[in-house]
Amino acid sequence: MGINRHTETEGVEVVTVDYPPVNALPSDGWFALADAIREAGRNPETRVVVLRAEGRGFNAGVDIKEMNADTGHTALIRANHGCFEAFAAVYDCQVPVVTAVNGFCLGGGIGLVGNSDVIVASDDATFGLPEVDRGALGAATHLARLVPQHLMRTMFYTAGKLTAQQLHHFGSVYQVVPRAELDAAAMEVAKNIANKDGRVIRAAKRALNGIDVQDVHRSYRYEQGFTMELNLAGVADEIRARFDDDLAAQKKEK
Repeated sequence: MGINRHTETEGVEVVTVDYPPVNALPSDGWFALADAIREAGRNPETRVVVLRAEGRGFNAGVDIKEMNADTGHTALIRANHGCFEAFAAVYDCQVPVVTAVNGFCLGGGIGLVGNSDVIVASDDATFGLPEVDRGALGAATHLARLVPQHLMRTMFYTAGKLTAQQLHHFGSVYQVVPRAELDAAAMEVAKNIANKDGRVIRAAKRALNGIDVQDVHRSYRYEQGFTMELNLAGVADEIRARFDDDLAAQKKEK
């Protein structure tokens, strides 16, 4: 369990997220993920990083239980910093990051995927930001890299989801495959990149980041400020408490 990294084949490093049951990462997990991606990119032999996950879904965001167990704001601050570091590590990785998305990709998962270079998804993958329903904000910066502006706003306000097939229509998801074929499909793209000259690939990553129209780091940090305001005002605690009550009620009904 945790964050694992290994060399799959020449030039390809694989970083795997494994936090059962739903890959909702605690603060330490976000920092560990950032470290693993950065270390993989710093390796001069690496030409591409594959980011993947074990289990039911790719990512369910932050660990809400960690937030609820904290009577102050320490957990929130660490989660904010951890997410920022992990998203930045993907974007700033010295080589391209190919992300393989299985099942659900929610909250912080959108931050990882939106900052990736190539996205391959299983045919059961769904993408969304439930932040508004949790009394928080964030990662609209990254969702805006996946869908057109007005759709991003609609998804954000409604906490709605899109399928991998819909994102493929917009061109943000490169390929949609059966879940059993996901790792192989991501690896095929990664090997294609790894076959290029590493010096050129690293220069290309820097060049593409350099011509981006949006500063993703500053934009996301701006969003995080509103999340902190909602928490300081007590709004987030109130909404999370209702969310917990709803979950408890659903369990009783079952």
